[in-house]
Amino acid sequence: MLDKICGLARSAGNTIMKFYNSEKFINISYKSDKTPITNVDHEANSIIKKGLSLITPNIPILSEEELYNFKICQHWNHYWLVDPLDGTKEFLKKNGEFTVNISLIKNGIPVLGVIYAPFFDILYCSLNKHAWKEKKPGYKERIYVSKSKVPLLITSRSHPDKELKDYLRARKNYRIKKMGSSLKFCLIAEGIAHIYPRFGNTHIWDTAAGHSIVVAAGGKVKTWTDENLNYSLSSRRSFVNTGFCASTS
Repeated sequence: MLDKICGLARSAGNTIMKFYNSEKFINISYKSDKTPITNVDHEANSIIKKGLSLITPNIPILSEEELYNFKICQHWNHYWLVDPLDGTKEFLKKNGEFTVNISLIKNGIPVLGVIYAPFFDILYCSLNKHAWKEKKPGYKERIYVSKSKVPLLITSRSHPDKELKDYLRARKNYRIKKMGSSLKFCLIAEGIAHIYPRFGNTHIWDTAAGHSIVVAAGGKVKTWTDENLNYSLSSRRSFVNTGFCASTS
C-alpha cells in the first residue's frame, strides 16, 4: 500500500507543478485565519481523495481542504490525514518549498507518512519503524536522524513567533535555517537538520506525515510538556496542535 500512496502523492504533485510552471489561472482566496487557499489546493485534494477512496474504501479521509463535523470525526480510530498542498504561501512565492502530505492514523499514532516535494522531485515516506527518501519512483534509500555538536535548527519561513525568539536566545551553540512546509521534518529525518522547535499554531494535517517520518528515522516529536503529539480525535477538542519540538533525541 505504501507504494500506491507514494504514487498518489506524486500524481497530485505533478498537477501542482503544471500550475506552478505555466500561466494557468490561479484563484486565491483566504480562510478565516487569513491563510491563502487556491484552486490548486482543491485540484490536488480531489486527486488524493479519489485515490484513497479506491485504495482503502472503508477508511475515512480528513483533509485540510474540507469542512467536517468534529463530533463525527471524534469516533474515527483509523483515518487518512491529508494536506494536499502544504506551504501554499511558498507555492505562491515560487520558492519551491511546498509539499503534498498524506498520513495514516491508527489509534492516535501516524503509522504511515508520505511527503512529496514536487519542485525538487523528492519524496520521503515511512511505514512503522522504517523511513526512506525516494529520488526516483521505486528507488528507496533508508534514512536516519543524526546528532551534531553544533545542531542545525530549522524554523518556519512564514510563521515567526515571540516564543521562538526567546527559545533561541536561551541557546548558545547552534546554526539556523528557515524553510517552508513539512520539509523541515524531512531534513531532520535524513540527518541534515537536528531540531525543529514550533510554538505557534499548527493543525494535525500539517504535522502527521512529518511526525511519522521523523519517528521512523529514529527521532521524536514531543510537546513542550514532553508528551507525544497525539492524533486521537476522541481526546481532542479541535484539529489544532499544541506547540511541539521535532528532534533527533
